[in-house]
Amino acid sequence: MAPSVPNILFIQADQLAAPALPAYGHPVVKAPRLDALAAAGAVFENAYCNSPLCAPSRFSMLTARLPSTIGAYDNAAEFPADRPTFVHELRRAGYRTALAGKMHFVGPDQMHGFEERLTTDIYPADFGWTPDWQRPAERQDYFHTMLSVVEADACVRSQQIDFDDEVAFQAGRWLYDAARDSDDRPFFLLASFSHPHDPYTIGEAYWNRYQAADIDLPRVPALAAGDHDPHSRRIADAIGLWDWHIGEDHVRKARRAYYGAISYLDDKVGELLDILESCNLADDTIVIFTSDHGDMLGERGLWFKMVFFEWALRVPLVVRLPGAAPRRLDEAVSLLDIYPTLLDLAGLETEEAKPMTGISLAPAVRGEAWAAPEVILGEYLGEGAAGPLVMIRRGHHKYLVGEDSPPQLFDLAVDPDERVNLAGSLETTTLEAAFAAEAAELWNFGELKTKIVASQRRRRRVFEALTSGRQTAWDFEPRRDASRQYARNTDEVLGDLERRTRLPYRPAPPKNGGE
Repeated sequence: MAPSVPNILFIQADQLAAPALPAYGHPVVKAPRLDALAAAGAVFENAYCNSPLCAPSRFSMLTARLPSTIGAYDNAAEFPADRPTFVHELRRAGYRTALAGKMHFVGPDQMHGFEERLTTDIYPADFGWTPDWQRPAERQDYFHTMLSVVEADACVRSQQIDFDDEVAFQAGRWLYDAARDSDDRPFFLLASFSHPHDPYTIGEAYWNRYQAADIDLPRVPALAAGDHDPHSRRIADAIGLWDWHIGEDHVRKARRAYYGAISYLDDKVGELLDILESCNLADDTIVIFTSDHGDMLGERGLWFKMVFFEWALRVPLVVRLPGAAPRRLDEAVSLLDIYPTLLDLAGLETEEAKPMTGISLAPAVRGEAWAAPEVILGEYLGEGAAGPLVMIRRGHHKYLVGEDSPPQLFDLAVDPDERVNLAGSLETTTLEAAFAAEAAELWNFGELKTKIVASQRRRRRVFEALTSGRQTAWDFEPRRDASRQYARNTDEVLGDLERRTRLPYRPAPPKNGGE
């Protein structure tokens, strides 16, 4: 492979809403390293996930296909090993591929093209979180609950901090190793963090970067129970929205913790970018930053994700290409575009990629002429629903509809907060009919629901069997061979080892009388 082939550092956050970042206009959040990355790269102002739920969004991104076409219905849907990902393609082309952090892979294949995995995942890889659409009113114990909001506060330590500290350390160490080992292949490293995903808590140092009085309240106030649309109401029921009284103080604390978690994440991103600089890798490495989905964060009184409103659906997408001028792009794009973009930036083509959904954003990153996607599609097929819900964004209009959810239509150009549902109005009759026809052509709700319910039943039955008696976990277990670490008598001469592993490398000086 030619030495001009770039390295790629792909950094992914979890549940990070684009509107919550200062690079996207937020007036309170502090994220200077992400600000600097955005100032040096291409910022896509209107990037969308294709499913506002962790695993479906990630599997869809990795394959450039909608969740329903690959069976990625929910957070316990198996990601089949025979689905080519962009990681497979990069590895086939000669890239060294590594993953540190969360990808929420479900099933016995825990690699999906990665040559190395540096950490385990933060969430289970089995079928235990399978929803049951046949009992939609039953709340499962793995569902989000409003306790995350009620108990929002500073903490000394948390599971998320433990995990992301490990992700940053392992990813950073891997970059150092890539800079000093003998493997001269270009690398693709995906560092995937858990923050700012709920629960809404963060260490005191980050909590104290913000003052309570400075925390802004949601732009769209909470709605009364009877004012939510049917799908939002089902999600609200699933998370127990009305189980506790949520006052202004709860909202401010939850948002303060979320903002602190963004600042924590920002520091971790900065650590990795600093390593690229210190190892002289920055000029040869493309950096991509995004998230799997957003967080409603109290907008409309809703929390977490699982709906198609902007705070849950819009994600940051920043691409820093060495040598390319920074720019901001207003066109709507989605995570489906990541696959073809990566192949394009790496100078690769593949027959498998041609039927994918998504387009390359590389020309836009380079400042060349490009044609944005004509339409952005989304699906929600997980818990809290009783049937498929889908989204179509075409131009500045967004259309939402489900099997048993009445349509919603928003004009984002004049109504960015989605306060006015235009569906059913005389002025938009023709437009709504066109969207309805498009949705009917793209999705057969009855057939899709039948497939999903059948999948749920199979997975629950398998999970019941696999958790009876002796259990064999699918969760990835990172293994490290201590006999090959540091100084060992099976390795090279001690002085040579210490010299080789020092950055920057310095050859041994000649002895007295040497040349």
